[in-house]
Amino acid sequence: MLKALWSGKTLPVLVVSAILIGLWYVGAILLNGDMQRDAFANANNTNYTFTDLVIGTWSQERPKLPAPDQILAELQKTVIDTAPTSKRSLVYHGTVTLAATLLGFLIGSALGMVLAILVVHVRSLDKSLMPWVVASQTIPIIALAPMIIVIMNQFDITGLVPKSIIAAYLSFFPVTVGMVKGLRSPDPLQLDLMRTYSASRIQTFFKLRIPASVPFLFASLKVGVAASLVGTVVAELTKSEDGGFGARLLAGSYYGQTIQIWAALFAAAACAWALVSLIGLLDRAVTKAMGAR
Repeated sequence: MLKALWSGKTLPVLVVSAILIGLWYVGAILLNGDMQRDAFANANNTNYTFTDLVIGTWSQERPKLPAPDQILAELQKTVIDTAPTSKRSLVYHGTVTLAATLLGFLIGSALGMVLAILVVHVRSLDKSLMPWVVASQTIPIIALAPMIIVIMNQFDITGLVPKSIIAAYLSFFPVTVGMVKGLRSPDPLQLDLMRTYSASRIQTFFKLRIPASVPFLFASLKVGVAASLVGTVVAELTKSEDGGFGARLLAGSYYGQTIQIWAALFAAAACAWALVSLIGLLDRAVTKAMGAR
């Protein structure tokens, strides 16, 4: 029974998770220990035990490293107990971030697909455009985001659009590269067979290149949607008045609320996981519709 569980996915994941959580609690003791000793000293408590020290490091209001149960309690407070319309709710901030993420992902994915089609079918663009596509990703997004927001503000473009453009900037690159790889994946013999049947370039594109590119496309979309969320969070660190996970992180850093910061990070990670899982479900549906088992 145990061997069967270990050969699957569930038990190994649970074991690794338990080890990581255990190490996390130990790390909280090590990082928060000095602060807790100072707290005991300020309270003239010199008779504390090691157990008191450990419990204290796991229950501080503003620890250097919050314990996992503190983060869970904060998530329950800001996700379940707080009204979704409240600006203290992570559900509210999540909807703000997801709106910009999805719009940016759609823009970036569409742009990436168009660029990939052009690169594959126009030989000159392969050598002239692709180097610029690669070079665009060498600019740190943390430096580029404020510039984009300032420029957009000069044209009175505010709200969702500037953040979506930054999200699209990060998401178009993996889609472009993956789609180019996919469109070029058909075997030369297959291309020769299409020419033998006098297939046009359009017929070859839709009947051979597009089906062959589907696995590459969905793999790149998973990377792209995660990158899109990262771009949105970075943009929200610059433009925080609209809310979002980035604004929540910024507010937590201003006031030293480390538990709030970690809760926002976990909520953002959960949203990224949900988006990637959704792309995976769509991938399986499309693959099944194409006749794959």
